[in-house]
Amino acid sequence: MAKRASTIVGLEIEPSAIHVASVTVNGRVSVKTAAVAPLETGIVRDGEVNDVEGLSEALRSLFRENKGLDKKVRIGIANQKIVVRVIELPPIDNPKELETAIRFQAQDQIPMPLDSAVLDYQPLEIVETENGPRQRVLIVAARRDMVDRVMTACRSAGLKPEGIDLSAFAMIRALHRPAPTADPEPVLYLSVGGLTNLAVAEGTTCLFTRVVGGGLEAIAVELAERKALTLEHARGWLRHVGLVTPLAEIESDDQDEIAEEARTVLLDGVRRIGGEVRNSLDFHHAQEGVGLQVQRAVLTGAAATVPGFDDALAAELGLPVECGVLDGTPEGLDPHLLTIAAGLAVEEAPHA
Repeated sequence: MAKRASTIVGLEIEPSAIHVASVTVNGRVSVKTAAVAPLETGIVRDGEVNDVEGLSEALRSLFRENKGLDKKVRIGIANQKIVVRVIELPPIDNPKELETAIRFQAQDQIPMPLDSAVLDYQPLEIVETENGPRQRVLIVAARRDMVDRVMTACRSAGLKPEGIDLSAFAMIRALHRPAPTADPEPVLYLSVGGLTNLAVAEGTTCLFTRVVGGGLEAIAVELAERKALTLEHARGWLRHVGLVTPLAEIESDDQDEIAEEARTVLLDGVRRIGGEVRNSLDFHHAQEGVGLQVQRAVLTGAAATVPGFDDALAAELGLPVECGVLDGTPEGLDPHLLTIAAGLAVEEAPHA
């Protein structure tokens, strides 16, 4: 099982907010301390740091106001420019030889020069193919300048980065629950917030991950533009209106037009996100070597705070969708906002 990384705080930087958490682990992840701080629009765009000094100041303020948080952090990254691939190699037992082989083949798989990229990998299972047994390996590459901007902002804020990790991996670690059967089924994990971040995993092993564009934040931006609201008010309206209560029963203080518009953009947003996720799943299922298809999904992120979002997404995906919940969230903070930060505070779990 995963175990807590000593004193490390998980740090998730979304386009709209910073989420931090430290955890304890006793069979499952439980939040010990946590904090959330909003980010001004434009500091982070599409998952990439656009304003290093602005992010640094926001981080500095957050940790100054929450003195109980350790400054050793593991940082999560997620954006559409991170490249994730699964490659196949002949089985290699020697770790150094395996790394050499991975880097050699990655040159043909990664659409960026390797000398300007940060490359990591995770061995998966050995599969039988027409050419004999092959070792499947998940490789991840990110532009070094993108990673450097995150690290610079954190160090300038007085933090001590202990590592960078894919937010998708952290999501899996935080939400994974042991399967009732001996053979783990593939599960779709979805974080829908500032971005829509998806991962398919068997047990704690990530088989596929992709960032598929705007999440709930894009829906809030659309509502804000249509009804001349601040983003904060637009987010509040989305949570207030949701997708469960009939519009006629929603208290809106003579602002029925905003409630109707909130319901409209929510429904449109769920359809758009559902379509993007379906396309990604179809792509994953079409890959050679993929076994069982995904049969259920787990939702987290800001969208999980919107009533009925999970059921509406289930209807779009044709899959049951449940909201993943962490234990021990401090009072006043929504657990769905802390999932990835909590997963980042956990050491890499051995793959199943």
